Amino acid sequence: MLFDWFTVGAQTLNFLVLVWLMKRFLYKPILDAVDAREKRIALALAEAALKQMAAQKERDEFHQKNEDFDRRRNELLGQAKDEASAERQRLQGEARQVADTLRAKKQDALTSELQTLHEDIARRSREEVLAIAQKVLTDLAGTSLEERMCAVFTQRLRELDDAAKAGLAEVLATASNPVRVCSAFVLSAAQRAAIQSALNESFAGDIRIQFDTTPDLISGIELTANGWKLAWNIADFLASLEQRIDGLLKKQSDGQVHADASETAS
Repeated sequence: MLFDWFTVGAQTLNFLVLVWLMKRFLYKPILDAVDAREKRIALALAEAALKQMAAQKERDEFHQKNEDFDRRRNELLGQAKDEASAERQRLQGEARQVADTLRAKKQDALTSELQTLHEDIARRSREEVLAIAQKVLTDLAGTSLEERMCAVFTQRLRELDDAAKAGLAEVLATASNPVRVCSAFVLSAAQRAAIQSALNESFAGDIRIQFDTTPDLISGIELTANGWKLAWNIADFLASLEQRIDGLLKKQSDGQVHADASETAS
């Protein structure tokens, strides 16, 4: 078989032209398209990576914010619980204080009321006792009793102690007015003479005396001289009795009030 170099050359040229044409009009656009696609894919991947990084960052920030929110919420809840506990304790303390104050005021009011009641009872009892005693002693103030009162008073003048006698002597030496003797009843001449004699003997001199009648003394005799006083009368006796009754009733009242207050507190 004969080898035709022209045909081979023509086919080779055709092949080369075909290759050039394919490369020029087929492979290059395909390669360019593949490169462009690869670039688009790379760009898309890069954008996806960036978006993934941004999403990851946002997710981390979100988790961080959630953790901060939970921590802050727990802190606020703990603070609110502490404040609520402190406020509850404060309110309880104020309530206890108010209750203690009201209880103390109630107890003081009850104590004051009981004290007033006992004082009123004591006062009325004292007034009744003194009224009865005064009436009895006034009704008994007859002639024999008055004579005995004068005798007792005269005896007291004769039995003055040294201090009382010195005080009265000093008053008598400086006084310009006479000694004043008051009695609830009219003294007889003998009674006046007895009092005059007792003073003269006690102070070795003639003592000037002014005798007066004073019903307020309630059957008694009183000697006064420039502020100095010597007296014995039923009024003084009743005053002493009143003081003793006051003392006894006050002790009884105080004891009863303390007992009632203790029972109330219990």
